[in-house]
Amino acid sequence: MRGRHAVRLAVSLASPFLAFALASAQPAPGGAPTPATPPPAPTPAAPIGPPPVEAAPPASAAPQADQGELPGSDEDSSAPAKPFGIRPSQPRRVLYTAAVIQVLDKVTAESLRFEAPLHKFIRYKGLIFLVNTCQSGQPDQPPYAAHLEVDSQPPALPGRPPNPVKLVFRGWMYTDTPGVHPFEHPVYDTWLIACKTVSGVE
Repeated sequence: MRGRHAVRLAVSLASPFLAFALASAQPAPGGAPTPATPPPAPTPAAPIGPPPVEAAPPASAAPQADQGELPGSDEDSSAPAKPFGIRPSQPRRVLYTAAVIQVLDKVTAESLRFEAPLHKFIRYKGLIFLVNTCQSGQPDQPPYAAHLEVDSQPPALPGRPPNPVKLVFRGWMYTDTPGVHPFEHPVYDTWLIACKTVSGVE
């Protein structure tokens, strides 16, 4: 008795579940089976990493200044261009045919002023003068400038051969600034006085 009663109780409890299973297993109207709805696919998680870095624009994209005009230029573009290779005219120098030179003997205190024509040797005691050019900026007006050479040759003693010639000065002498290129000698001192044109001398 107890065994039958237990079977009936189990059947009565399982009957609702069996009815639900049979109802879900029956085909839908029209004879086509209803496919089971698949569960939604899981959404892949976004990868975790550093934030994206925006690329810098290329250098060519940067605005460039106009090469035709420079900032701060005050030149007038309408002004005519200066001709290339033309230099301003230089003032012409006045040339003379002779130089006036002063010489001092430091031993005897003797002084002499003389004229030395261009390209001619002039001797005074142990000095020999050669003037290459004498000129000025204005006609017959200082300052004067002369380029000359001075050799030293002491006079030879009687019956002795002549002494060798030694160059002691070569350069420019100026009347307004005699200390620019001074003549240095242990016995003599000399400087330029003026330039002049001597008649009959070319």
